[in-house]
Parts: sequence; structure tokens; C-alpha cells
Amino acid sequence: MKKLVFRIPATALLAAGLIAICVTPVAWLAPGLQALYVLPLGYAYWVVRNRTTVTEDELVARGVFGTTTVKWAELKSIRLVQKGWLKAVKDDDSEVTLPAVRFMHLPALSLISGGRVPDPTVKEEPVAEEPAEEVAEEVVESEK
Repeated sequence: MKKLVFRIPATALLAAGLIAICVTPVAWLAPGLQALYVLPLGYAYWVVRNRTTVTEDELVARGVFGTTTVKWAELKSIRLVQKGWLKAVKDDDSEVTLPAVRFMHLPALSLISGGRVPDPTVKEEPVAEEPAEEVAEEVVESEK
């Protein structure tokens, strides 16, 4: 079975380390300020947990507080929201945020979904008004 996972790049965890380093001088000024370390830990958890898994059967959007599964039969459309992020619109018009999926990922999403999600990068070729045989005959005659 084909499966594609969209996730936040692991290099984003470097920011959690940087936040922890920046918090350290303040965290040890007084008792109880060590709770500031919750900030980098929470951010790291967010980076590791958020992802969207796409298979031939379904979309699974996993956020910090829960997981939502949408079967392709339940999907009405994919909506583009601010800054290129995508949301899945279900038949009942409820929306599911697709973590880590951007507009640039639509071709891959189209491929895995079996064409259920249209690929905006594919250009349809114009239909010739003349049958191909007549065009071929004209080309041969013009070469003579």
C-alpha cells in the first residue's frame, strides 16, 4: 500500500535546543522558574507529534491533542488557507487541518490519492481542431 507522511522537518528541533539555552540563565534565578523549560519541551513535542499521513484509503491528521481520520469517500474538497496551508473539507462542511501539508505538496497528494485530489501543476493539452491524419498529410506535403 502506498503511504506518504508529511511532517515538520526534524531540523526544527534545533530551535527547541536554542530556546532551552536561552531560558537557562533566567530559569535558575529563583526557585520555580525551572518551569520555563516547559516551553522548549512543548515546542519539541509539537514538532514531533504534528503530521499528516496519506494512504490510498484515507487521510490521517495528527495534531498535539488528537488524531482525525478522513476517508476519501468522506472528502468534499481540499481548501487552501493562509500562507499555502491546506485543510480537508468533509461532506458535512467541517474542516480538518492537515499539519505540515502545503500547496507545494499537492502533486504528491494527487499521486497518492489516485487522482482524487487534482494536481494543479498538470496542464491539459489543447485539443486539435483537425484530425491528426489531416495534420500529418499537410506536414508531409509541405516537406516536398
